[in-house]
Amino acid sequence: MPAAKKTSALKSPALKSPAFSGFVPDTLKFLKALGFHQSKQWFDDNRDLYVSALKEPMAAYVEALSEALAARKIPLKGDPARGVFRLNRDIRFSKDKRPYKTNSGCVLTRTGAKNSPGLLYTHVSPEGCFFAAGFYHVEPEQLLAVRRLLAAKPDVYADMAKKLAKAGLALSDDEALTRNPREFKDVDPRVTDAIRMKSFVVRKPFDGKILLDGGKLVAAAVDFATHGAPLLEFGWRVIP
Repeated sequence: MPAAKKTSALKSPALKSPAFSGFVPDTLKFLKALGFHQSKQWFDDNRDLYVSALKEPMAAYVEALSEALAARKIPLKGDPARGVFRLNRDIRFSKDKRPYKTNSGCVLTRTGAKNSPGLLYTHVSPEGCFFAAGFYHVEPEQLLAVRRLLAAKPDVYADMAKKLAKAGLALSDDEALTRNPREFKDVDPRVTDAIRMKSFVVRKPFDGKILLDGGKLVAAAVDFATHGAPLLEFGWRVIP
């Protein structure tokens, strides 16, 4: 793709109304092009496209999803100012000095802030889109509380896991320990895998084509949140 000078080869779509009608075809194209260029000059030259193809649709999506979740009485909400991740990468301690992410994401939590425990996450990327829910990189004291809950209430955990499985969901074992922590060597076999986890998260990929249909995207996110709610409710027993 030739480098942009003053205007992008991608055409900026018309601005959307406050109601969420969906993302636009240039959403994924912009992220893919950003991955190719990775320069502040290119980003600045294409800032209008970033706003119309990504920033504004993402903000509208967060607001629409918040309303839909409230209607289903799922205690998660989003704030475009606090819940949408920036594209700028933190490169201070990284060998990878590329300045921009090639994906965009947002979280909805009980307070609307990113650091509030228990989240619903939407990931938008040319490499693949997905929803996720749960507790990511749990703080040490919270992790200990969850592990003690698992050890004390294996039946409750097993019931929750069955509900997830019925919906086709399973806890991710990314970054899991290879053995039980010292305090939890003798636990019910049903919670052994969970005891070793550092995060408690379920994920579900979705077809990037539904990004263009706001109604379908929001409905898919609400459906996923409904199926992932047992995990959130389990964690919220001990994580305030």
